[in-house]
Amino acid sequence: MYHRLEDIMKLSCELSADKQIQTTVKGSAKGAAAAGSLAFAGGLVGGPLGIAVGGAIGGLLGCWLTSGEFKPLPQVIMELSSHQQQKLYEDLVAILGDIQWTDVAQLTTLVLSNSTLKQQLTAALLGFVTKELQAKVHYVD
Repeated sequence: MYHRLEDIMKLSCELSADKQIQTTVKGSAKGAAAAGSLAFAGGLVGGPLGIAVGGAIGGLLGCWLTSGEFKPLPQVIMELSSHQQQKLYEDLVAILGDIQWTDVAQLTTLVLSNSTLKQQLTAALLGFVTKELQAKVHYVD
């Protein structure tokens, strides 16, 4: 069972790396609040020029406040607790159904060669991340 769980975790990492998905768990609002607050304060003090200066300073402050909070999804998956891994495993195995595999390489090949299955597993993975981890997901350009 452990090897199957490990295979599913590695598959999840492969799917999310393929799409270059990153997540942020809480914190985006802090950055936006800092930028908006300083732009507002700058506008009160310096008018239109103050808005520009306050927004720029607030944007830098927001960037600093949220630095390190955006993580590649494969990293987030590998940091899941055992309970969270089990939940993700159950969600994905339900989609895989009766598919049998001998190792993670075979499983990955099976999934990546079937676009429907790949889409379903990716959707379930993103659903897990947004629902269970309450994270926001974005794609790296």
